[in-house]
Amino acid sequence: MYELGDACSATECEPGTNLLIAGPPMTGKRALGLDILTHGSRRGDGAIVVTTQDSGDEVLRAYEDRFDGAVPAVGVVDCVSKQQGASPTPTDRVAYASSPVDMTGIGIELSEFLERFYERGVRENRILLDSLSTLLMYSNLQTVFRFLHVFTGRVQSADALGLFVVDSTAHDDQTMSPLRQLFDGEIEVRESDADRSELRLKGVGETTEWQTV
Repeated sequence: MYELGDACSATECEPGTNLLIAGPPMTGKRALGLDILTHGSRRGDGAIVVTTQDSGDEVLRAYEDRFDGAVPAVGVVDCVSKQQGASPTPTDRVAYASSPVDMTGIGIELSEFLERFYERGVRENRILLDSLSTLLMYSNLQTVFRFLHVFTGRVQSADALGLFVVDSTAHDDQTMSPLRQLFDGEIEVRESDADRSELRLKGVGETTEWQTV
């Protein structure tokens, strides 16, 4: 079982669960995803971030800064640097896809991290894709749907926990409705009256009450 941690009242998810993290901009969706990964890393889970917005080195540094010591099993798939014209050298913690539309490359690098962690004895992994909105900006809905169908299936076959960030206000119902079919549940995030963010979890067990984060 995967505990989501304090952010979701210690809710537990079955291995192979895929969760959408959806809400407006500037409501802390990415930070929430990283919090859930961090909770797992402190328990010894592997952590993999697929980033379509910031470079892999930036994401890795930000993640490692959450810990006092080294994080034993973390990997970042960078979909940004090569698209911007850089020629980065892969490391054991940062791999590179050519762009956010290189969905085959993203899938390959994800599988390699999972295999590498498995060889090191890490059997439980948490995976964050940030964000689906970037994929939808570069590709059509049908292409993204096919990619996510494979990606979420990989999460299921690995008995991992998948987290997928999306800006819900950037896409209409015709886009969001078919995408939601691919996920087991959803963490909804919204801004509260007190300029704080609130969330609730639905689709995994009983829908929770809105709670401040």
